[in-house]
Amino acid sequence: MPSPTTPPDARPATAGVDWPGEWLRGVLSLCALRVLADGATYGYDIAQRLAAAGLGEIKGGTLYPLLGRLHAAGLLTEEWRPGDGGPGRKYYALTDAGRAHLRDESARWARFADLTQTFVTSPEDAR
Repeated sequence: MPSPTTPPDARPATAGVDWPGEWLRGVLSLCALRVLADGATYGYDIAQRLAAAGLGEIKGGTLYPLLGRLHAAGLLTEEWRPGDGGPGRKYYALTDAGRAHLRDESARWARFADLTQTFVTSPEDAR
């Protein structure tokens, strides 16, 4: 993630953007699953990686209940691991069902995003 001293033109185009909450709610679970496709990690790291991707700050009060719902749905496993000189952390990892869900829902999201982008940017008389 760029530091505050990084020149503005070197920051991601989405840096500092506050996305509407309803947009994030629609895609946050898919984005969290995408982070976990890279390997098991803990909640704070997921939040940091989502922020670095340009999604903005995802608060724990939003992220941890989401991870709990994904776990309850059988898409994630949870495992407590001891910390390095600090408290333990709960690590999350995708299950096979989680990988299949990510694959299927990513394809559906791409179709939906394409459809909505075409719809909202086309002239009124072209719809």
